[in-house]
Amino acid sequence: MQSINLPSQPPSSPHPILNLSFRLFFSAAALFAVVTMVLWAFVFTGHTDIDAQVLNPLYWHGHEMIYGYALAVVAGFLLTAVKTWTGVMMPHGYKLLGIFVCWLLARLSWIAFGMGIVVAGNSTLLLYVAAVFDFLFIASMAFAIFRAVWQVKQYKQMGILAKLVLLMLGNGLCYWGIINADMSIMKIGMYLGFYLIIGLVLTIGRRVVPFFIERGLSTTNAKGVAETITLYNSKVQDIASLLLFLAFFIVDLLYPHPYLLTITALGVAIVNIIRLVGWYHRGIWQKPLLWSLYIAFLGMCLSFMLYALQPWLGYSHSLAVHGLAISGIGMMTVAMMTRVSLGHTGRSIHSPPKTTTLMYGLMVLVFASRVLLPLVDMSHYLLWIMIAQGAWIACFMLFCISYVPMLARPRPDGLFG
Repeated sequence: MQSINLPSQPPSSPHPILNLSFRLFFSAAALFAVVTMVLWAFVFTGHTDIDAQVLNPLYWHGHEMIYGYALAVVAGFLLTAVKTWTGVMMPHGYKLLGIFVCWLLARLSWIAFGMGIVVAGNSTLLLYVAAVFDFLFIASMAFAIFRAVWQVKQYKQMGILAKLVLLMLGNGLCYWGIINADMSIMKIGMYLGFYLIIGLVLTIGRRVVPFFIERGLSTTNAKGVAETITLYNSKVQDIASLLLFLAFFIVDLLYPHPYLLTITALGVAIVNIIRLVGWYHRGIWQKPLLWSLYIAFLGMCLSFMLYALQPWLGYSHSLAVHGLAISGIGMMTVAMMTRVSLGHTGRSIHSPPKTTTLMYGLMVLVFASRVLLPLVDMSHYLLWIMIAQGAWIACFMLFCISYVPMLARPRPDGLFG
């Protein structure tokens, strides 16, 4: 068994929110989710405009949801999880703050660029600033993970690093497309980032969803004997899911042939539905922290079904995209952030704040209003979108109210974390 050298002195930071990455990045991601959706709601309803030269407002919205919100959650989760997986201390204190500042400056630059602010007579200067800080953000996160993985020789984690490198490439394509007024390149970069995030969610979800369900439902009976639950997982399913998703990714991004899209998307949906059957236990419905993860994964499966049927039923491709984004990025990240925030701040995962169930319900409403209702009634499409926007904003405002304060406070047990 491999030994891990622990630090001789306990780590410290100038403020609890800088102890571990999940504290800072989950807080920032939630606040950013509110701010950007409020701004997008104003743009969508015509009360303001994205005035950024050739940049389509839809692409501004998509880029910041993927490379802004989603990557912040990824940073918060990975820089915390890798510490657990490897036993190596990850950036904290001022080092963590430095990584965060790169993310923050990139986001502020994107907002200013979107609002048409000109600096030194150059309308694209802010975009170059954003590009530099986005690169530094992803690169510093990748380096911290690489250092930990290399130190303990857990080379199987290199797949996650490869995805981060590809995310850097995708973001670079976005910047290249905007600067050169080539929206086809911008679109490729945006969808590359989107599907890489979904790939990360599928990869990490395969690890943590059954693990959390097993931990959450395992108990000790009256005789003091542990009653554990073991859920079914299959290496064959893992490989099939990976290969089918990779094929779907390539088809939808580069060669959207209807037959190939249907076959690959249907394959991803079926494999992951079989996974969900193996992960099912009726006890999850008694615990919001568990059924939220399950519902999020189910929403992803339904969204892949929408991709499969879209060429033949004629509804907008955007509905399938938003279904996958809301379930795989929205619902899944909210479920993960609440669970990780409670567990890693030393609070009981069996007694979450009362607002937690409402948050999950609001995210289900986002999915229903933005994806399902337009399938049956396009005459009220704008109304459905506005309801979804309002539910999204309300969900993350509740997270800010209920969870950000605990993320900014020390652990009740006095431990570092």
